[in-house]
Amino acid sequence: MNLIQEIRRSTVGFPSPHDANQDGIVAWGGDLHPYRLIDAYRNGIFPWYSKSDPILWWSPNPRLVMELDDFKLSRSLKKNIKKFTYKFDIAFDNVIHKCASVPRNNQEGTWIQQEMIEAYIYLHQMGYAHSVETYKENQLVGGLYGVVIGKVFCGESMFAEESNASKAAYAILVAHLKKWGYSFIDCQVPTKHLKSLGAKEISREEYIYRLELLRDTKLSHKWNIDRELIL
Repeated sequence: MNLIQEIRRSTVGFPSPHDANQDGIVAWGGDLHPYRLIDAYRNGIFPWYSKSDPILWWSPNPRLVMELDDFKLSRSLKKNIKKFTYKFDIAFDNVIHKCASVPRNNQEGTWIQQEMIEAYIYLHQMGYAHSVETYKENQLVGGLYGVVIGKVFCGESMFAEESNASKAAYAILVAHLKKWGYSFIDCQVPTKHLKSLGAKEISREEYIYRLELLRDTKLSHKWNIDRELIL
């Protein structure tokens, strides 16, 4: 596999993300032990693979990021935000299960395997993974989850069972990250949807450079918010 190296279960360290192949794959194999996951995110690497594949570890080039000041809050989205209420970290387990199970257009199955669900729930219990939840009439109808590394929120997945429910959660997340002192959201790979909201592509080198400056910063805010949030 040329520069791609196998990560064995007995080790935690990763090859340099700068040694990724042209597709962005840094390594394969290993496991989803929480400390391996944390080490991966701290180095600009994340797991993404299908059920039939070994664990694949990625550091794409270019990288998609959302600068918090660049988020495009349209008039229609701002209006739709008021239709819902929001909470943080109250139903993380439900959010990740729904991200894995809610059908998506032009997509069969899910890359969020059961072992990933268990691993990220553990990261949540450790205080690294967080959820934003959208409610309508006290029912969970949308949301997203991701991993926090210093002043960077690494977005993983989102779901919506009501129109605009995930976009609204994203807008709420951006507003609070700005308030709490975060720098940007790592969107990982380019998508038309996130680009339409203001995300932009940067080089892997720039992403890693910025991550290294921000990954050891500890912010003092609390994530667990069990009340109605509004923009």
